[in-house]
Amino acid sequence: MPLISEIANMIDHALLHPTLTDTELRAGCELVLAYDVASICVKPYAVRTTTEFLAGSTIRVGTVIGFPHGNSATRIKVAEAEQACQDGAVEIDMVINIGKVLSDDWAYVRAEIQLVHTVCRERGALLKVIFENDFLPDNARKIKLCQLCTEIGVEFVKTSTGFGFVKGTDNKYDYDGATVEDLQLMLAHVGPGVQVKASGGIRTLDELLLVREMGVSRVGTSSTAAIMEEAYRRFGVSTSNEPIPEVDGY
Repeated sequence: MPLISEIANMIDHALLHPTLTDTELRAGCELVLAYDVASICVKPYAVRTTTEFLAGSTIRVGTVIGFPHGNSATRIKVAEAEQACQDGAVEIDMVINIGKVLSDDWAYVRAEIQLVHTVCRERGALLKVIFENDFLPDNARKIKLCQLCTEIGVEFVKTSTGFGFVKGTDNKYDYDGATVEDLQLMLAHVGPGVQVKASGGIRTLDELLLVREMGVSRVGTSSTAAIMEEAYRRFGVSTSNEPIPEVDGY
């Protein structure tokens, strides 16, 4: 099942919703084991428990820092990354300081990413830098972030948190998440060795296959079971068990 495996290896299963319970966390761990996806992304307090539960498997444990708005002081983000790695995380998804990007304080932005990346590299973890593109209407800043991340040597740039809600003219909040336009922009402006992760709104197999064709390496989603079950059906392979129910991870 080469294609099935390739699809699974793109998925970072997200368990990040504020209301997520311990029972739902355990169910999410069982789900990623059943579908053998690339990684599971959990809230920081859950890293140690998740690492223990998944011990002996190939599932990589990841977490988020400065999440979801990127507002923590740099030293707090560094401390979060250190603690996460100590607890067993091998993938770190960090939200940039969005206000500093919008202020064009590139020295601050660069230093923060560099410090967190140094922690990750020293501890054998990879870093994914979250832009939160919904808050960055100017493509020039997204391009600048791609260039900075390439210079620093981070492993991934990532579109969104899944929680970057923007107030519209109707006073309601919504977000676009991983748009085709943003993914094309990011893929075009990162250098060799920097991969792109699509996150926020990827809920179907067709959406995953679309971004895969573009060159995206990872997808953050809570719709893992739906995506994988559709992949099994479409490519003519039956699963031996009933699909595992999902929780709303994003």
